[in-house]
Amino acid sequence: MRNATITRKTAETDISVEITLDGTGSYDNRTGVGFFDHMLDQLARHSLIDMAVSCTGDLHIDDHHTVEDVGIALGQALAQALGDKRGIRRYGACLLPMDDALVRAALDLSGRPYLVWNVALPTDKIGTFDTELVREFFQAFSTHGGITLHVEALAGINSHHIAEAAFKAVARSLREAVESDPRKADAIPSTKGSL
Repeated sequence: MRNATITRKTAETDISVEITLDGTGSYDNRTGVGFFDHMLDQLARHSLIDMAVSCTGDLHIDDHHTVEDVGIALGQALAQALGDKRGIRRYGACLLPMDDALVRAALDLSGRPYLVWNVALPTDKIGTFDTELVREFFQAFSTHGGITLHVEALAGINSHHIAEAAFKAVARSLREAVESDPRKADAIPSTKGSL
């Protein structure tokens, strides 16, 4: 099984992350930030990566450290679970509609972190959640997961729909990229011989 457990404790957050890449999309995400938990549930469900995230953070300040640090830990868990990346498809892409929103995501599990984020969220808040934290999560996740990640909102007027479409599009892209390539199940997907 391709799985990983990461624990991360700082003065700001105390995090435990468990993932299984060859899962069914089961989830148990408890960060204390309701909207963020909802997004992590979508990430698990649509990637088919089993995910359990527990975080106690300094929410009396704001949600920033919790969201960013969970992104760090999840990225580390993904990188650990992938190992040398032998046999994976490596690339994934998705064009995902959700009501008014249309989001395109494409990624490469290259080991070279890079985020291109062309997503405008029309409101500052979704409930009590700061919408700028959506990008913060994906920045941390892509950096610590070694992912080249492009996310672009092509349409949308509702911040909740746009953010959720972004998480689902990345999830579907991840599902494709981490899957085993039956034609090259024993090979590193690079002419360099390593990722």
